[in-house]
Amino acid sequence: MQLLKTAFHPDVSENDVSAASQLTLIVRHAARGIVVKGENILLLYTQRYDDYSLPGGGIDDGENEVAALIRELQEEAGAQGVRNVKPFARYDEYRPWYKSDADIIHMISHCYVCDIDEELGEASLESYEVSNGMVPLWMNIYEAITHNEAVIASSDKKGLSIERETFLLKVILEKLMV
Repeated sequence: MQLLKTAFHPDVSENDVSAASQLTLIVRHAARGIVVKGENILLLYTQRYDDYSLPGGGIDDGENEVAALIRELQEEAGAQGVRNVKPFARYDEYRPWYKSDADIIHMISHCYVCDIDEELGEASLESYEVSNGMVPLWMNIYEAITHNEAVIASSDKKGLSIERETFLLKVILEKLMV
């Protein structure tokens, strides 16, 4: 899978992730879904951060990327009939980890293009997703990019992932929709 970008959070440097660093690094793999219908794309709106993101999340132990993608699409968006799954690209990022088991997380996002049934079923969001106000919806990709860029430029409540999500939306627009 093609690596699109390796991003470093402002609080993490390349030296922090080197073998000589005293900081502890953990690696987390995630699968993210790209479902496009005309100029619309299936996204998650999160009220807490006021942003749009691709549906997806962590790959469980013993689970392959495609199985994780299907599970995450079903859980977060109520997607049904996931099919025609094709690798798109990968996005790597290093950012601070705020739990006691590590200092830095290396998040590796494996992105896949796929089709789903027209109608979304019932999502089964985790409690933190519900409390963050996460909602699946079809969104015009141009509007989603414009919205996220405005949040990046002006919001003090933006989440850590908005730069990744906005970058991916721009690449999706360029490679799949134009």
